Amino acid sequence: MTLALLALFAAAFAIGTSEFVIAGILPAVSTDLGISIPVAGYLVSLYALGVAVGGPVIATFTSRFPHKLLLLVYVGIFTIGYVGCALAPNYPALLVFRVLIAMIHGAYFGTAMVVATDITPENRRGFAVALILSGLTVANIVGVPLGTAIGTNFGWRMTFWAVSALGVVSFALISMLVPADHAHAERGGNLVAELKALAREPVATSLAVIVIQTIGQFPLFTYISPLLTTVSGIGLDTVPWLLLMVGIGSTIGVLLGGRLADWKLMATLTGCLALQIVIYFLIGVLQTNPWIMAPLLLIWGATCFAFGSPAQTRILSNTRDAPTLAANLIPSAFNVSIAFGAWFGGTLIDRGFAYSILPWVGVVTAIVATAISAWSWAREGRGTA
Repeated sequence: MTLALLALFAAAFAIGTSEFVIAGILPAVSTDLGISIPVAGYLVSLYALGVAVGGPVIATFTSRFPHKLLLLVYVGIFTIGYVGCALAPNYPALLVFRVLIAMIHGAYFGTAMVVATDITPENRRGFAVALILSGLTVANIVGVPLGTAIGTNFGWRMTFWAVSALGVVSFALISMLVPADHAHAERGGNLVAELKALAREPVATSLAVIVIQTIGQFPLFTYISPLLTTVSGIGLDTVPWLLLMVGIGSTIGVLLGGRLADWKLMATLTGCLALQIVIYFLIGVLQTNPWIMAPLLLIWGATCFAFGSPAQTRILSNTRDAPTLAANLIPSAFNVSIAFGAWFGGTLIDRGFAYSILPWVGVVTAIVATAISAWSWAREGRGTA
């Protein structure tokens, strides 16, 4: 089953690379297609909207189909979609292909999470979820720099051809390594049952934790570069190395969070959130010290992503009889929260607040998320959840 998880990881890596690499080639796309960079930016913002909407909508109509078939369909659409991106004659065509791909992004991750937990023993499900999530973090460390380098040296269309090649490899790996399953009319075929599953307290509180924590993370994450240069006094040429530290920390965090979730799920979830309070506080107090920011950012990246594995594992474990909609709502919750968090951070800056306020937003949201998790853990311990 480990090989099947690696196949799911490969597709997650391909999709993660495709989502984030656009930032590195956006100026080239803008110049070649004769559009402004803000207009080209819709390739990013509408992608996030497509992810948020696509997963739950597609899940509503596909819950009865075999999971392996759905994975192959999603990766097939992804691969063909990026061939379309590489051949797009103009900006509207490129935008349409990107939004189409975004629609299946959330659906892929929702289905992959269900498959990962289905084929993994109960005491390894946290790690299985973490391995899929790590496809996104590794994409940021490896895939995005490579994709950007390809675009810089050979043109932005070649980046999309490379991403499409990753799709072909992922399709082949899923075909060969993911075990076949059967239609799921008995579980997840009933929309009412899927909606009722969302109302379960462990599911609702875990989704709330994801939303609140992510909203608090992305004001700082979005504006980390100007904070480092204007508040910490770090040179612009050093910032990419510090962002690499965040990426490395996020990969360590997501895998460690998965391992710990298999040991003590709620202790891991609540502990990761509580540790975030401390890290945000330390960043807020010490952000003017350039030497301390590197280790703090490494730990910050780890804690921000470590909570995701236990939170998602808890949702999937409590919706095993009706998993499809809940699993697809997870990436939607993340993407809507990312968009809102980035908007909120920008609004604070536009209204005259200094970049130094952003870590304190994280302190507040981490306190709220920790309180919700601790309360839910206590109810679970009393058997009232």
